[in-house]
Amino acid sequence: MPRAVSLIRSSSLSDVAEYAYAATAPAEARLIFLAGACPLNEDGSTAAVGDYAGQAAKAVENMRTALTESGATLGDVISTRVLVASTRREDLVTAWEVVRDAFGDHDVPSTLMGVTVLGYDDQLVEIEGVAAVLDS
Repeated sequence: MPRAVSLIRSSSLSDVAEYAYAATAPAEARLIFLAGACPLNEDGSTAAVGDYAGQAAKAVENMRTALTESGATLGDVISTRVLVASTRREDLVTAWEVVRDAFGDHDVPSTLMGVTVLGYDDQLVEIEGVAAVLDS
């Protein structure tokens, strides 16, 4: 099935960023707006307490589940926002590396943000996303 998402790169902007600077989808694409994927286990408990990488991995896993149930995959994601409850750049980078690796070559535009607190007890990471698919 053809992908709706086209990643846009710029030779005029720094290549330091580990993602495309923009992405588009055609008018006929169905957009999927994902709630923030949290590092929650099926029973509602927070996974990987105290572990930024572990929570990022669980959030990606939960994002994959929401995408699958919406008829999409990580390859259909058009943008993400990664929220990390920390003031330390190292913690943000730890979470980001897990997310980046999960997306592989599909390096969608993304924003990485340090925040003061997230909604669940012991929650350190949350990942928002938008996906676009072409239904046949």
